Amino acid sequence: MSAALIVLAAGKGTRMQSDLPKVLHEVACAPLLVHAIASGAALGPSRIVVVAGHGADAVRAAVAAHDPEAEVVLQAEQRGTAHAVAQAAPALAGFDGDALVLYGDTPLIRPETLARMAEARRHHDIVVLGFAPADPGRYGRLVMEGESLIRIVEFKDANESERAIGLCNSGVVMASAALLFDLVAAVGCDNAAQEYYLTDIVGLARARGLRATAVTCDEAETLGVNSRAELAAAEAAFQARARAEALETGITLTAPDTVHFAHDTVVGRDTVIEPHVIFGPGVTVESGAHIRAFSHLEGCHVSRGAVVGPYARLRPGAELAEDVRVGNFVEIKNAILDEGAKVNHLSYIGDARIGARANIGAGTVTCNYDGVSKHRTTIGADAFIGSDTMLVAPVTVGDGAMTGSGSVITRDVEAGALAVARARQEVKPGFATRLLARLRAARNTTQEGER
Repeated sequence: MSAALIVLAAGKGTRMQSDLPKVLHEVACAPLLVHAIASGAALGPSRIVVVAGHGADAVRAAVAAHDPEAEVVLQAEQRGTAHAVAQAAPALAGFDGDALVLYGDTPLIRPETLARMAEARRHHDIVVLGFAPADPGRYGRLVMEGESLIRIVEFKDANESERAIGLCNSGVVMASAALLFDLVAAVGCDNAAQEYYLTDIVGLARARGLRATAVTCDEAETLGVNSRAELAAAEAAFQARARAEALETGITLTAPDTVHFAHDTVVGRDTVIEPHVIFGPGVTVESGAHIRAFSHLEGCHVSRGAVVGPYARLRPGAELAEDVRVGNFVEIKNAILDEGAKVNHLSYIGDARIGARANIGAGTVTCNYDGVSKHRTTIGADAFIGSDTMLVAPVTVGDGAMTGSGSVITRDVEAGALAVARARQEVKPGFATRLLARLRAARNTTQEGER
């Protein structure tokens, strides 16, 4: 059966103390909202509806950047979770499938957990996600009889015996879309907060003789973000999970707690990652690569056998073929390095293609920007670029060509040629001694005059 996601993202997030909508604060280089949508992607949804409120324009832009097919609807007045779900009803009118309600500020629910909810949905009309926290606190409680969920009661409305229940409500719920909206339309606001609670649909469903149950998950999955401290906790939880998964899949982390992954980082087995490596979004590292300490990678692809770092920076568009070497204090941006190419020291390679087995000397810079436009540098296979070469793009150095150290290359260099572009060295015997003596004498004269 097809599925739709309804992601509630209308809250202002006052405790965040921010002009940015709460759901757009980031964990692992992606907005909280994107994490929620990514979790729901495990169900292969054919429709995604995000219910926005505060900062709706910014939320709409973020959703469009992640999934242009997703629809954003507005909850102009926040009157509770059932009221929020009801705003999605027109967008899903006539939808013949299940609807899963998620929360844009809850980024850590595992896809496997939602898959278990979908399996339970085959035998029940409503499935709710529950958890058993160490401290139930003020969470809503799930009242169960065996496998049947009888009702959900909010803490402020619960009696003493209900507050003693340890199984709590995450707010995540799954039902057929038609049933969900039918039940939501029947929810009232006769409660302590005078809000329309989504949790009331369980009692309404039971009153109609329908079946409800709860699937449970670890407390960590249900972590909601309402403050900067909770945002930091969510980041820490994501990183701990990502590191554990990396180790389990055959990746070596020599100091796991110092490595930071993005939400979409892909790393192949037998890769070695040294301490203090940071992955930004859009990074793929193939099997058997070696990422050395204090390197920062973003929007790049690193092939098998490549070595990056230490202290290297790979920026968006960096493509490293097999057995490439990128060394300390080297920055690569929007550049392709073919198999076996080496850029080992103190260089900037931007908007360029470096041929197979080419060797780029220390201090080399591709001068790619003229103040208005970017230009491209092409270096052929087996070329040797001498240290401190400035390559003023657009320029091409042919296969097997060389440049002399300290050269400023402004014209193409044909294959097999040597290009040297620097002033002729002059040596003036004794000049340094005489110059220093004159400078010291001038300084002493000035100091005498100031007295």
